Amino acid sequence: MTGFPNLKAIFSLGAGVDGLLQDRTLPDVPLCRMVDPSLTKTMSDFVLMAVLHRFREVDRYARDQHAGRWQFAIPRDTADCAVGIMGLGELGLDAARTLRSRGFDVRAWARSPRAFSDIRVFQDAEGLEPFLSELEILVCMLPLTSATRGILDKRVFEKLPKGAYLINVARGGHLVDDDLLASLDAGHLGGALLDVFETEPPDLDHRFWRHPRISMTPHVASYCLPEIAARGVVANYERLIRGEPLEHVVDRARGY
Repeated sequence: MTGFPNLKAIFSLGAGVDGLLQDRTLPDVPLCRMVDPSLTKTMSDFVLMAVLHRFREVDRYARDQHAGRWQFAIPRDTADCAVGIMGLGELGLDAARTLRSRGFDVRAWARSPRAFSDIRVFQDAEGLEPFLSELEILVCMLPLTSATRGILDKRVFEKLPKGAYLINVARGGHLVDDDLLASLDAGHLGGALLDVFETEPPDLDHRFWRHPRISMTPHVASYCLPEIAARGVVANYERLIRGEPLEHVVDRARGY
């Protein structure tokens, strides 16, 4: 990113900045993430939808429909379903609290210390295994950094209970594709919903397209409503003009 000698700041139009940070020509000016109410709400709505879709066995009813079966099952209490959120940033925390408001047993895992009265938080490497050990549904909402790339791998899947379900709404780089396919094919994981991919869209010969236990959506989990998001960009720009500290500045060393 060259040719802008008077550049004072960069405002990302997305929550993730991993793509920008890969640009070796990125000037040494403040880089601000998009933190926007519409982005947060749409992400939490999607995560709730995905969790409820699995919890209420919508896929099973779809299979029953095509098989001509009429088979009713009384739903369980949401309190009996443990959902784990990996990542407790702006989006992850709101999604966790949205699920808590529906009665789910919500746990969270974070790489840095976090404490909340309403959510049980596990921390860093030593907390990962106990976090995973009782989950029915795992939701990845981590930022993509050198430390989190490939974190959804064989080791994580083996620590999940048999039949656990994966939802990835973070970045495709978090997931080791072959490890997920191996775990699904072996019958350990029960299924996955993937909204993000290393290559978007995946190549047409990728097994994700046709795997019976994988649902795919085309990176639509969250989005900004322009008329709402613009207010935050303008407010941050006005802070810059007034010489005030900017909001949501990325720590480049940490990658978020």
